[in-house]
Amino acid sequence: MSEEPTAYIVVLCTAPDQQAARLIGERLVERRLAACVNIVPGLASVYRWEGAVHEDAEVLLLIKTRRALFDQLAAEIAGAHPYSVPEIIALPMVNGSAPYLDWLAAATNTIP
Repeated sequence: MSEEPTAYIVVLCTAPDQQAARLIGERLVERRLAACVNIVPGLASVYRWEGAVHEDAEVLLLIKTRRALFDQLAAEIAGAHPYSVPEIIALPMVNGSAPYLDWLAAATNTIP
């Protein structure tokens, strides 16, 4: 394995619809900022925004990447996202199968 499991993260990001989620996911994978983006429809979000409580349908992106790419990935999401304040939250991977982590490292390596 090229790096320790803690070198990898899962980033959570919500989007307003499938189209926005696909655009973001494809950009991240094409630019090698993410190895994989799962798009999960059917999310209901309840949140406070500008002093009021809202409830909206959203789509969840589960983004697998390397911790070292987080700043670039967050900037790319912010540039492509329709929300003025998109959710971009990184969670550490505390462990993972060696073959999967090797693939993740290779898929996010800018030198193939």
